[in-house]
Amino acid sequence: MQIIKRIGIAVMTLLLVTGLTFVLVHNMPGDVFEVIAYRIAQQQSITYEEALQQARAIIHYDPNVPLLTQFTEYAGGLLRGDLGKSVIFQQPVNKIVAEAVPWTVFVLSVSLLISFVIGTLAGMVMAWKRKTFLDPIVTTISSVTDAIPDYVTALLLMVIFAVNLRWFPTKGAYSSSTIPGFNLPFIISVMKHGALPIFVYILQGFGGWALLMKGSAVSVLGEDYIMAARARGLKERRIITNYLGRNALLPSVTALAMSLGGMLGGSVLVETVYAYPGLGWFFGQAVSMRDYGLMQGLFFLTATAVITANLLADLIYSRLDPRIRTGE
Repeated sequence: MQIIKRIGIAVMTLLLVTGLTFVLVHNMPGDVFEVIAYRIAQQQSITYEEALQQARAIIHYDPNVPLLTQFTEYAGGLLRGDLGKSVIFQQPVNKIVAEAVPWTVFVLSVSLLISFVIGTLAGMVMAWKRKTFLDPIVTTISSVTDAIPDYVTALLLMVIFAVNLRWFPTKGAYSSSTIPGFNLPFIISVMKHGALPIFVYILQGFGGWALLMKGSAVSVLGEDYIMAARARGLKERRIITNYLGRNALLPSVTALAMSLGGMLGGSVLVETVYAYPGLGWFFGQAVSMRDYGLMQGLFFLTATAVITANLLADLIYSRLDPRIRTGE
């Protein structure tokens, strides 16, 4: 019954977020016609009024439809699995998502798992062996990466490794000279194009995972079962893996589940810096161009993923820790 109750709360939360997002998106200043008209006026050196007429002829969208009618149509589409249509790209949002999701999932899943594993192992070592060289290094890296926005890190890596050293490409998901498919040239090209975004996410994330694991492990070290294991003369490796790691890992597992859920939102700034065709890049395009249909679809997709991840993390945590029950 408790699981059903939590699923019901998750569904209600999603409905609320969907309604609020729709209202907020449609009340943003400016509209798609203004954005397109300004660009046309600059490119063709014509008046704004003439450019506005061209924009209205190009874009098939009627802003005068009542908001309630638009929401009813949008909600009806969601029930059928239709995320809407992009005004700018003149394509269904479902098609855009299907093309963008693999790139975002590839980059973020690889970087998230690598940073999680490295950070977790470093955090355990930092907690078990105090005053090691790892502690000041990881703490410094975490402080620096927290202070520096991810797009600044992305720009620095691009300038160093893509522009100056030319080890990696500066934009795109793969080279236009390769044929997409399960072949070695295409796979190598995808790896080279994804290397810098992945490295950015690893740099930005692993220090946080290490400090989270260290804080959790330090609190676990004071538990009676750790002292009892030491008194029994168990090997240090066994104590770290079976007693310390398994119990200290619980908060990190919850945070990992939440991070996986938020992954579908992509990273707008990093993907924009590298012109990487993931969901984050399309988010940036939708906001800058006031593409209501694309914004609504992507916001709904992200909200669904985050709420689902939150629900799963809650259930997983209760399974991993026998002291916690789903109904408590």
